[in-house]
Amino acid sequence: MPVILHIETSTDVCSVALTAEGGILKHYEEFRPMSHAVVLSDFVKGCLDHLRDHEMKLDAVAVSIGPGSYTGLRIGLSEAKGLAYALDLPLIGVDTLQLMAVSVMFSQDVEPDAMFVPMIDARRMEVYTGVYNLSLEEMMAPSPLILDEGSYAGFLEKGPVMFFGNGSDKAKNVIKHPNAIFVPDIKPLAVDMLALADRDFRSGRFLDLAYSVPRYLKDFQATRPKKLF
Repeated sequence: MPVILHIETSTDVCSVALTAEGGILKHYEEFRPMSHAVVLSDFVKGCLDHLRDHEMKLDAVAVSIGPGSYTGLRIGLSEAKGLAYALDLPLIGVDTLQLMAVSVMFSQDVEPDAMFVPMIDARRMEVYTGVYNLSLEEMMAPSPLILDEGSYAGFLEKGPVMFFGNGSDKAKNVIKHPNAIFVPDIKPLAVDMLALADRDFRSGRFLDLAYSVPRYLKDFQATRPKKLF
């Protein structure tokens, strides 16, 4: 498996991880809000120092591409693009909603027919969300959504639906269906990017360094609700 440096800055948490052979070699996390610009470069340097000390070669850089905090995503993307360009490495873009879904799949007991609903807080009763099955197939395309008691009704009638992320507390207040399962404390973290980044590395799915903002983030900016961030 490749050696990949992962950068995740889509929410209040700033995290960096170095992975190889399906394992975590080094990782850093800062949960203090608005600290990305202060700590990110030092986290990256710590991972690169580990590579040098162990005479290892980096194969790719992976970065979360949203949805999430536009400022945080810009900081992470700028760091990742600069590193990939300087070292002539491929850059992998990891969808934040899928990243959160993978975190739940790997950390919780889930039913084979369960649906996974990551939620990024968009203030008021708005979230940015999608719905995935256990194969990470999109059952509802990522989009902004204003929550009410009827949200996800069709999915809830079919089986268990797992809600998580920093927007799920709002959903818990309005969605009372017995099939609704709320998973606390799920945050997008660099250590959970491994499976998605390895998949894209093997398939050769990389971001184009010629563009300053990935397509996903452009789409998100164009469709986000007012006062999202």
